[in-house]
This record gives sequence, C-alpha cells and structure tokens, in this order.
Amino acid sequence: MGIIDSYFRKLKENLSVDAAIVGGGPSGLVAAYYLAKAGRKVALFERKLAPGGGMWGGAMMFNRIIVQRDAVHVLDELQISYENHDENNFVVDSVESTAALIYHSCRAGVKFFNCFSVEDVVFRNDRVSGIVVNWSPVEKQGLHVDPLVIMAKAVLEGTGHDCEIAHLTARKNNVRLLTETGGVMGERSLSVDEAEKATIENTKEIFPGLYVSGMAANGVSGSFRMGPIFGGMLLSGKKAAELINNSI
Repeated sequence: MGIIDSYFRKLKENLSVDAAIVGGGPSGLVAAYYLAKAGRKVALFERKLAPGGGMWGGAMMFNRIIVQRDAVHVLDELQISYENHDENNFVVDSVESTAALIYHSCRAGVKFFNCFSVEDVVFRNDRVSGIVVNWSPVEKQGLHVDPLVIMAKAVLEGTGHDCEIAHLTARKNNVRLLTETGGVMGERSLSVDEAEKATIENTKEIFPGLYVSGMAANGVSGSFRMGPIFGGMLLSGKKAAELINNSI
C-alpha cells in the first residue's frame, strides 16, 4: 500500500507543472535542477528505466568524459570531481557525473517519472501547453491504450538526436518552428568545436511553450553532432532553465 499510495500521490500532484522535461539526458537534468532550484514545479519524463542519456557510457564505454573550463562551475555546484587534462579541458568520471546530476536534481525537488513515453503534446491556443504520456512498454508493444495528459507552462525537449517532440509538433499541427526552414532541419555530422558552441546558441524556444536543449537543439536547427565532450550539454541545460524561468 505504501508504494501505491506514494506513487499515485506523486503522479496526482504533478498532473500540472511549471515545466515538463522530456528526456533525462544531461541537458534535461541540468535544466530540471536549475528550474527546481529556482522554486519551479518540475517533472521529468524519461523513456528508459534509468535517466542519464548518453553520459553514462562516456566515450565508447570508456567511462570518462571531457568538460570544458566554461562549464566547470556547474561541476563545482554539483560537487562533481574532475582532473585537469589541459588548459581548457577537464576529465570527469561519467558514472559519477551522471549519478550526481540525478541525485542533485532529486534533492532540488524534481519529480522523476521513468518508463514514461511522450507520444504527443497538448496544443491549445496556438501554444504547446503540456504533454501526452503513456508507459514505455505500452509504446514498445504497440498496444492500443489511451494515454494521460500532463499540463505544463513550458515543455523542454531534451530527447537527443531524434528531436521527436519538435517533429510531431510541426507535423501534426502544421506550424512553423523557429528555424531557418520552419521545420526540423536535421543533425549534421560530427564537428566537435562547432557543435559545442552551437548547442548553446540553438537552445531556445522553437514554438510558443516548447523549448529545446542538448542534441535536440542542434538537430532542430541543423547543426553538428558532438563528441564525448559535455560542457555544451551542461551549459545548454542551464540556459534552457534560465529561458523558461524568465518566461513563466
């Protein structure tokens, strides 16, 4: 009874939130942390069993990542240890850093819903006003089970390379996104330096109520793929939190 009562209380209390984060990768986790720290009501929805996205595996399962000097202040705030690699880059343990992002987000007040898939958005008055959710196993098995709705003042897509939420928003509602073409432009091949800068630049509101961060930001705006360097991801999440916090 304790599990059931506690879980359904959490779900009921988060049917309407300030910010719904779709995808628990590093940019989504950082955005969730800073929004919750600012006093916002935040729920994060992750399709897989464990949040963390691609950060867990480091570079090709060598569980180390690189973070640039510009993002070290985020590591310091989250008490993540690092070692110097060169003048501008630091080596970080990918497991420690991912676990720390999850832990500090929880402690800040973010409510996590893992094994949830987002299959649509709520579209009201020409604005994204929430998300439509179902269990991930329901989606995986193709079962015809009706979903639930989570209302949100802002939705942040941090789904990574596929840009799923941006795609379906534009396609199903016949609207233009804030990109050069008005649609999802698609991710270009790897270019580390360009991608790191572009990730932050492309973190923005792409349609009223809908924001993008991390690799989804680059995918939507037609920029480059990144390597196992995560400073841009962390700073993208922080920027997304600032944009959302200032708009709601």
